[in-house]
Amino acid sequence: MTEASLSDDGFLKLLTWLSPAFPTGGFAYSHGIEWAVETGDAKSTAGIVGWIVDILEQGSGRTDAILLRHAHRAAGDAAALAEIADLAAALPGCRERLLETTAQGNAFLAAARAWPHPILQRLGDDIAYPVAVGAVAAAHGIAEDRATLGFLHTFAANMVSSAVRIIPLGQQAGLRILAALEPVLVAVCDESRDLTLDDIGSSAIRADLAAMHHETQYTRLFRT
Repeated sequence: MTEASLSDDGFLKLLTWLSPAFPTGGFAYSHGIEWAVETGDAKSTAGIVGWIVDILEQGSGRTDAILLRHAHRAAGDAAALAEIADLAAALPGCRERLLETTAQGNAFLAAARAWPHPILQRLGDDIAYPVAVGAVAAAHGIAEDRATLGFLHTFAANMVSSAVRIIPLGQQAGLRILAALEPVLVAVCDESRDLTLDDIGSSAIRADLAAMHHETQYTRLFRT
């Protein structure tokens, strides 16, 4: 098998793992957008774009990219990977954010057993989604940059899908939002490459509040 075909083999796995059809349950989580729409923070195409850009650049999108990269690099070091997993589990600011990342992380690992690898036995329960993706991607030889950008795109696409269903927006509007987010996704991916775990931080305060308020929102379609 050639080097190119090995690379393509890993890329096919990544496409499958980050597909909406992969059973992580991502469709059930709005990442606080449901509350943002109800309060009027994000009720239009422009509002959704601004909301998601802030999350990607200043909130959990940036944090998850850093965690994924460091999990990818630590995939061969059980102790280091466990420390990153513990940090990731300690970062969510409320119960729903913790549920969102660990439920998807657990579901990802369960589904990834279709591609057996010893690393699946080293990753514990209630692992954050980006840590699971980063470690498993590294174990299967998938490049760090590809895994990071793919994960960020899936994260953003899931929020867009939530907005399309909640507001509701048309499918074409949803696609225009994804197109507008492409340069932001690339920029966040590039920025995260040289960041350390000490660089993790969030200033997307309104998004954090949205996640907290969603716990008691009267009418809910999503788990977060």
